[in-house]
Amino acid sequence: MWEQIRANRIRSGFIIVFMGALLVFVGFALGLYFFGSAEAGAVIAIIAWAIMMLVAFSQGDNILLSLGKAHKIEKQDHPRLYNIVEEMTIASGLPKIPDIYIIDDPSPNAFATGRKPEKAAVAVTSGLLQRLNRDELQGVIAHELGHIGNRDTMLMAIGSIMLGTIVILAYYGSRVMFFSGGNRRSSSGGGGGGGAILLIVALVLLILAPIAARLLYFALSRKREYLADASSALYTRYPEGLASALEKISGSTTQLKTANNATAPMYIINPFRKKGMAASDLTATHPPTSKRIQVLRSMSGASFGEYDAAFKQVAGKRGVVPHGAMAAVAATPLRAASAEADKTTDTEVKRAREVGDVLWKKNNYRTIDCQCGARLRVPPGLKADSVRCPRCNTVHKL
Repeated sequence: MWEQIRANRIRSGFIIVFMGALLVFVGFALGLYFFGSAEAGAVIAIIAWAIMMLVAFSQGDNILLSLGKAHKIEKQDHPRLYNIVEEMTIASGLPKIPDIYIIDDPSPNAFATGRKPEKAAVAVTSGLLQRLNRDELQGVIAHELGHIGNRDTMLMAIGSIMLGTIVILAYYGSRVMFFSGGNRRSSSGGGGGGGAILLIVALVLLILAPIAARLLYFALSRKREYLADASSALYTRYPEGLASALEKISGSTTQLKTANNATAPMYIINPFRKKGMAASDLTATHPPTSKRIQVLRSMSGASFGEYDAAFKQVAGKRGVVPHGAMAAVAATPLRAASAEADKTTDTEVKRAREVGDVLWKKNNYRTIDCQCGARLRVPPGLKADSVRCPRCNTVHKL
């Protein structure tokens, strides 16, 4: 996928310059209104752009994980998840196993972040771990590792932070202008008419800049989802796993509480859907989920070429996989579903308990196993010196 990596580097440079220009335009409008000098505002915006770029490159992934309230886990915390990430890391050829995080949220979703494969991370929600069987979870993890391998994560981390900066400046700037009624400029801008014109120009810039930034950001995010789906099918040799996972995720109406407009395109499915798959298909941040599923289920082999052929058949348009990538990987047969995905052994109740134990531990709860079989959770900071089992009334000293 060296062609995609190179293309993403070009896009990264483009998005940096383009969003930097939008920041300058926003600074132009704010400087014109608040300081009477467009140049002063532009200089401030350039300084803000430089600072945000440094933050994006140095701490962008940490910021995104913090916004998601993600808990880092180790192998002993969740062996099944760690094993799947380890397997897919080997299949994808990444140089290092990404750091693994769990987000305490019932909405099923996942995203990956990181400037480069050596410093990458993948985060999944507790809802995802509870609802997906092994094959489905493997498909999602392979999809996210595809983003890491294609350098999508660097592109989207930069884009999300830059977009967030533009939106915040535009949001607060426009509201200050609105509630001040243009008085600030009219008092120093040569009359009420001149102040009104400047106010209109500034408001137009503040409105159009974040819209343009979002359109660019979302447009870049759509094609990369298809490429990550193709990578998942190649790594797992079981595209049905990801297709089934996408059905379950898009069918959920539970809203992801930790997502926002800047980070939404990073997730495998739009986190703001409201009415299952039909609403998800209309989102601007992701390609139609139904089409992604149809392409995966139309594949007859595991390769980029097979995915591209299936995409052309379903979409009726040119493919999405670079020619060099298709030529570099030969098609291999699809595998059957794994035994570990058997519904009789891999149940949702079992998975819920598994992820629940991890989150209790990460939130510093103490666990007491009572002789009656009950498991008690003791919150941190509890001042009592003992707790009573609600099932058998046994008192446990703390």
